[in-house]
Amino acid sequence: MAYKHYQVLGIGVAFSPNLTANLYEAARLSKMLKAELVLVHVGPESEEKKQQIDQIIHAQGEPPVTYRLVFKVGKPVGAIVEAVKENGIDLLLLGALKEERFVKYYLGSIARKITKAASCSVLLMINPSLERVACQHVVVNGFEDEHTADTIHAAFHVANSLGSKQLTIVEEIASEEVSIRVEDDRSLRRLNLLKEKIKRKQELRVQKIIENLPDEVKQHTVIKTQPIFGKRGYSIGHYAQIVRADLLVMNAPNTYRFSERFFPHDVEYILNELPTDVLLVR
Repeated sequence: MAYKHYQVLGIGVAFSPNLTANLYEAARLSKMLKAELVLVHVGPESEEKKQQIDQIIHAQGEPPVTYRLVFKVGKPVGAIVEAVKENGIDLLLLGALKEERFVKYYLGSIARKITKAASCSVLLMINPSLERVACQHVVVNGFEDEHTADTIHAAFHVANSLGSKQLTIVEEIASEEVSIRVEDDRSLRRLNLLKEKIKRKQELRVQKIIENLPDEVKQHTVIKTQPIFGKRGYSIGHYAQIVRADLLVMNAPNTYRFSERFFPHDVEYILNELPTDVLLVR
């Protein structure tokens, strides 16, 4: 399925110390992506809650963003997943402070379950802020997969909407593809030649994806490609951390391929470490 711009942005609203920061981030993203905003609160409906949320949203800035507030009763994951389907949400935000160990664990646990079950993309925000922090650098996976072209398109669209100056496509190449045992100078040369051959092949594939993207999502962004040999997920997560990327964009796991108990190791590592804000594209 071809990538479509995000039209309905959703966020789970909890009355926690991060409520204001999460709502401010959601309101800003809604404006930048030109998407409708849906707030989902798991809990009983009350006028007090409505007034508190409305005051925060209208204090965020001018013009105030329009939004819909949805109340759901039930367990958090099931209620949020249900709200995603009922309200046509195609991008769901989850926010927490990375420094708080308990909240980080909670975010990771919730993210695993929602990423398996939700029918939409998920954006994990590790440092929601009252004041906007400009997005300067977006990193996106470029490994060979049927969904990668759509993920790269989504990364360009989001980067363009957020005003990011640079986007790097990381081609993670599994170490198993270069399983030549180095014993002498000759075997070392063979290994290096094989690596260069694989790099060229991957770069050609990624360049074709870039060429097929609309010009309007590419014109304001410096585009780079970076082949990396290593373990999928770990390598790109480490790279995003080293270059201090503001957003890491990854393919979301296919819910039809994985059982409820199994989770792909590349996404598992990303959720455990959360090197930066992470967008899982479905």
